[in-house]
Amino acid sequence: MLRKSVPDLTVGFYLHIPFPPIEIFARLPWRRQIIEGLLGADVIAFQTRQSADNFARAARRIAGAEAIGRRDLRWNGRPVHLQPAPIAIDTAEFERMARSEPVQQRAAEIREELGDPDHVILGMDRLDYTKGIDFRLKAFAGLLEDAPSDRHTYGFIQVAVPSREQVPAYQQLRSDIEQLVGRINGDFGDPGWTPVSYLYRTLPFEEVIALYVAADVMLVTPLRDGMNLVAKEYAACRLDDTGVLVLSEFAGAAEQLKAALIVNPYDVNSVTATLEYATEMPVPEQKRRMRRLRREVRRSDVFGWARDCLAILEDV
Repeated sequence: MLRKSVPDLTVGFYLHIPFPPIEIFARLPWRRQIIEGLLGADVIAFQTRQSADNFARAARRIAGAEAIGRRDLRWNGRPVHLQPAPIAIDTAEFERMARSEPVQQRAAEIREELGDPDHVILGMDRLDYTKGIDFRLKAFAGLLEDAPSDRHTYGFIQVAVPSREQVPAYQQLRSDIEQLVGRINGDFGDPGWTPVSYLYRTLPFEEVIALYVAADVMLVTPLRDGMNLVAKEYAACRLDDTGVLVLSEFAGAAEQLKAALIVNPYDVNSVTATLEYATEMPVPEQKRRMRRLRREVRRSDVFGWARDCLAILEDV
């Protein structure tokens, strides 16, 4: 449609969500229309190499596109460049905020408000069925069940940012999550101590950074996610190189952040075991892993990501 209006136009398309394997994508009745619509662009960018490869296979099989080299395609006599371009964050800004005195003070207050536990665990997500919040809560419940005498050493904060509140399925999801939180707190809590602190609201930016600074373990365990910038934001805020990132293998970020503890979020028992290891990880190993994570998020920030995406378009 764009080309009909402006024939010499250069078109770039960025897909923020994962592109599925062809075995899943091919179920769509309008699969050809979607593929051909995307192939109208000169450059199609994806969060991960896997998504780019999945699209290439689908384009060849469904639309008859031809492979050019490792990843590019030819369709209707025109080349189409497929670009893995993992989105990034403003790393310097997160570091600046994490270093500020108000954030440092608020982080200390958060730990105090939780009863100063040995291990502060954090989850931060939109309230969405893809984020796996229920699986994560069950994994934390398993940790409390496995260590009844030590359960007071843990404090879990789950932030759920409201999303699509008028959609019945999301209303049901909110109800299910809140019931699960209540059940865990009822089963394991004591007077004056609540294992799960559940926040259903949007938080100010400074409060988010303070939570990253306060948390010893960050649980980023979506069932499927294009990238998940929370994982990168947490690493950027760990100025002393401590802290442990537990990351789903189904988040796009896992392709870059290999020094995280990578888990299958569907395997609740495995997540519980990984969470236990994360809380016991020696400081030298924490620092070794976190330094690698921080190097990665510094190596490519959001401005570099934008420049790379635009540079590809200019070269077409």
